[in-house]
Amino acid sequence: MGAGDTDVVIVGMGPAGIFCALSLLEHGHAGHIVMVDKGLSVRERRCPKQLRGPSGACVGCEPCRITAGFSGAGAFSDGKLSLSAEVGGDLPELVGFDVAQAAIEQVDGIYLSFGADAHVEGLGGKEQLADIRRRAIKAGLKLVDCPIRHLGTERARDLYARIEEHLVASGVELRFSTTCTQVLIQDGTCVGVALEGPDGASELRARHTVVATGRRGADWFERMCREHGIAHGPGPVDIGVRVEVRNEIMETVNNVLYEGKLIGYPKPFKNKVRTFCQNPGGFVSQENYDEGLAVVNGHSYKERQSPNTNLAILCSHNFSEPFDQPIAYAQKVGELTNMLGDGHIMVQRLGDVLDGKRTWQKELSRSNVVPTLPDAVAGDITAAMPYRAMTNILAFMMAVDEVVPGFAAPETLLYSPELKFYSNRVKVDGRFRTSVEGLTCLGDSSGWTRGLMMASVHGHLAGAVLAEEG
Repeated sequence: MGAGDTDVVIVGMGPAGIFCALSLLEHGHAGHIVMVDKGLSVRERRCPKQLRGPSGACVGCEPCRITAGFSGAGAFSDGKLSLSAEVGGDLPELVGFDVAQAAIEQVDGIYLSFGADAHVEGLGGKEQLADIRRRAIKAGLKLVDCPIRHLGTERARDLYARIEEHLVASGVELRFSTTCTQVLIQDGTCVGVALEGPDGASELRARHTVVATGRRGADWFERMCREHGIAHGPGPVDIGVRVEVRNEIMETVNNVLYEGKLIGYPKPFKNKVRTFCQNPGGFVSQENYDEGLAVVNGHSYKERQSPNTNLAILCSHNFSEPFDQPIAYAQKVGELTNMLGDGHIMVQRLGDVLDGKRTWQKELSRSNVVPTLPDAVAGDITAAMPYRAMTNILAFMMAVDEVVPGFAAPETLLYSPELKFYSNRVKVDGRFRTSVEGLTCLGDSSGWTRGLMMASVHGHLAGAVLAEEG
């Protein structure tokens, strides 16, 4: 093996890439493993905005320290592990529900071995859960109750630091501040990757190439698929808002479920709309993607609490003919919203949306709900949000209000844009092989998973297959 060669190269150090490497080691893989990521080591991933305190503004790190680096984006947002195969994407369709659930239990055990909190959220009283479910059914919504192991945004850093140290001690080579610019395809076989790092451009040849770039890298990998004829198809893209209310409004759901997952298909369009990433006592946050795109997300800490709960409401859109670039569509929505907010996240009160007026900054100070993202700009998100998505979101919120009275109060805050980029569905077989020999794609960038746990499971299962193949 030459200086520019390795046995396995893993592009991306998020949960899918990490657990692929851990699984390779667990199954006795004796070859050389290289992991590359455009971000930093987990100990260096400190958001300058957060270090400056509550009044700090985003400084536009490139790449964003919240979304890039060891442990990826999910661990540094809410750090929640969903312990049911019913949530987290479509991987169970590929491997089978029982296999996926068994793998969740195995991965959960690994997280525990590295110091995850043994307490499981969402195991509240049966009577209260039944009452929430009855109200959801009456409102035309489906409730998915899923146990949650909450790592906590701040504690996740220490847990993943221990994993990073374990990988290094086990001989895995980690290359930070290194961007993968190209997958190298020769005669229908992937032979490695082209990289741009601190020492300039280089090529890394590998017997097995694993792409696990997460939602942040979904757009890049979609371009790779188009350029090299890697079999794939467009999947759904999620466009929505992050909602923030007082903890008192969400108290019952927070106590019983911790993260209540509601799904609906509101009239007149009947798109799938769902809640996602609920953060009791959490904080709304900003993330920056490539080309300076600012999107909203939420953080949930173990020790630090706010008086508010935030969660995403996402509307799924499918595009196939004649337009088949859903990621580009969602990016345009985000860019337009950023333009109206002068590069900032926008926030608007629900009552103002319904009254057809913008929200003014002075009006936010009069509300019971004080924004936990202080540099969000008050304005009119409906000037950028597509009509279909906005109509679906409003109808869904009214239905949720029947389950959680006060959810759709006039002072409820809506932040925009909330976008989820995992729309490129890579075609793979049961052993996770793509149409190009030597190339495996995992996690949210594959279109098969959504979220921290299922991405980890995807990597865990794929690592076992790669170790078997040698």
